[in-house]
Amino acid sequence: MAVPSWLERLRAASKTALVQDGKRKIHYLFEDGKEMAEEYEMKTGQLVSRKWREKNTLGGSGKWQVEVGEPTSPLLGPLESDLIKESSSNPVFMRKDTLTSFQWRIRNLPYPKEVYSVSVEKEQRCCVIRTTNKKHDLPLDAAALSFTHANNTLIITYQKPKEILAAEEQLQKELKKIKAANNGDGDCKTQ
Repeated sequence: MAVPSWLERLRAASKTALVQDGKRKIHYLFEDGKEMAEEYEMKTGQLVSRKWREKNTLGGSGKWQVEVGEPTSPLLGPLESDLIKESSSNPVFMRKDTLTSFQWRIRNLPYPKEVYSVSVEKEQRCCVIRTTNKKHDLPLDAAALSFTHANNTLIITYQKPKEILAAEEQLQKELKKIKAANNGDGDCKTQ
């Protein structure tokens, strides 16, 4: 019986372990320079988190990429925290495995369960999450869908249908009719 290549890679890696806060933490250093850090619950042996990082173009350590567990929020400096940042209400995708199953979670989805459909595509060997298009009742067009991958991020784009663009254009015309509040340049008298 052949040993899976994943197991062979783990066995060949340089490993260090630490027990802290009821968790066994293991750090792997692979021959190609990649690092992996895992945390397991001591009592159950359940995987709590798995993160990866590799050297950046200058040879230094890159940022950790979370594969399993809670995504880590970046520590923001005083200047960065005042800049534009992603809304905390945006959906967050994460993987959290149990002892007996793989589990994926998408947080911040406010719609009821009936809106979602989850299925297995045997031919493609994947799970597919679908939502019903209740907002606009327009058919989906495969030609409007595209994706790219950059900086460890998968970017999926769907071009807005002409009906949506027309409705948004009408909305903008209506919004322009609303008189804007003064910026404070007005009747302020100095003493």
